[in-house]
Amino acid sequence: MPERIDLRLIENQMKAILFEIDTLQEWRWNAASYNVGPVMGLKLKGRYAPLDERLSTLYHRSRLIPKYYAAAAAQLQEPTHEHLGMGIQQNQGTLRMLQGELHDSIKNSSLPDSIKEEFLHRLAHADEAVEGYITHLTALKDGDGPFRSFRLGDELFARKFHYNLGAGWSADEIFNYALDQKDEAYTEMLRLTQKLYPKYFGASPGSYGLPEVQRLIDHLSNDHPTPEAFMGVIKDQLQELEDFVVEQDLITLDPDKPLIVRETPGYLQGIALFSISAPGPYDKLGDTYYNVNDLSKLPREQALSYLREYNSRMLQILNIHEAIPGHYTQLVYANESPSIIKSIFRNNTMIEGWACYTERMMLEEGYGDNEPELWLMYWKWYLRVLGNTLIDIGVHTRDWSQEQVMDFLVNEAFQEQSEAEGKWMRVQRSSVQLCSYFTGFTEILSLREEMKSKQGEAFDLKAFHEAFLSYGSAPVKFIREALLKFEV
Repeated sequence: MPERIDLRLIENQMKAILFEIDTLQEWRWNAASYNVGPVMGLKLKGRYAPLDERLSTLYHRSRLIPKYYAAAAAQLQEPTHEHLGMGIQQNQGTLRMLQGELHDSIKNSSLPDSIKEEFLHRLAHADEAVEGYITHLTALKDGDGPFRSFRLGDELFARKFHYNLGAGWSADEIFNYALDQKDEAYTEMLRLTQKLYPKYFGASPGSYGLPEVQRLIDHLSNDHPTPEAFMGVIKDQLQELEDFVVEQDLITLDPDKPLIVRETPGYLQGIALFSISAPGPYDKLGDTYYNVNDLSKLPREQALSYLREYNSRMLQILNIHEAIPGHYTQLVYANESPSIIKSIFRNNTMIEGWACYTERMMLEEGYGDNEPELWLMYWKWYLRVLGNTLIDIGVHTRDWSQEQVMDFLVNEAFQEQSEAEGKWMRVQRSSVQLCSYFTGFTEILSLREEMKSKQGEAFDLKAFHEAFLSYGSAPVKFIREALLKFEV
């Protein structure tokens, strides 16, 4: 069975590559797809070899950077306006990394002086190449076009959904199921609001609807850290999550795999406010980074809006998702998979689905002492998870406008203005990826319940988690087949 999964992963990857080359052709219109920063940053921060050895690799690659960006500029034929902006932003971050961290690492290294001198000479040309690419993109962005629409349309979206998600659902099926789940979330939120409303506002309003839910969420959202303390609060909460997972024996954690909270590097900004950068299978000793945008650098009003969105309770759910036992934990397990294929050809639906699953699982197991306020914030978060699917499909295949997206996110999903604006920007710059959260969550939760039904009292949650993660980052439908065949 493991080898069969590997074969299917390879087959899907080859088909996805052919689809990208022959049909999607993102290299013609996505200016942000050209950026040396992420790869160079990984090598600079890696632990798979001593710094001098990693710098030596970068030294040999650095001479090709001018040619790389010259080719990139030539490839762009009908770019999207939105990806031009993202390409400018992220390559500006790359330029800061080249001129700062890489430059300093070269000067402070033990490389021979002759190599240092030549490396710095090449780096100066690399800087010029990045600056030239940024100038080129800026000119295109400020010009008259022609510009391609960022919307993929029905056919391209459906095919990309099939190859990228590797799910047992079609885009239309998961869209309709998300609509159904929105009603379930409202039911739970109204129940919790009816319980909590008198506690915070005194007399009952008599009847409860979404305005009362919104008022309660607004009130609870006032409890949040300051912009300056935000990153420190995240660090403190990680230890609390680790302690809970260990005490409840939910999954085995590896104490030798560090998780480092850092400000998001410039070359990774422009998509999400938070993310995880995990080492790959060839750098198993490398550090995992929890990337957090520095809210203290934002205008005060925008920072406050984000802080209300990621208030003291919502922040706990975020940290479960991004760190323990979400992305960080799953990707540590993925690197231990005996199959290098499953580690390299990572399925994003399984990865995001696991992170979303752990949010529900942790609260079900008693994290937060079943506080109804925390559960209310969870259901708000769940609305965002399924809302990601609705706006991704709605924007790219149903021509949802910015006004429709903002109205849904703010008035139906209770999101703060800054979060909704960030999501509108994200859905213009990405496609299909936002569907992975709800799709993967739905598949994993369904699998767990099916395993419970089959095993009855013999079902063990920790055993399920570790068996599930033992298949690396394979699509959930393949893991399901393997686990259920084993059980039968």
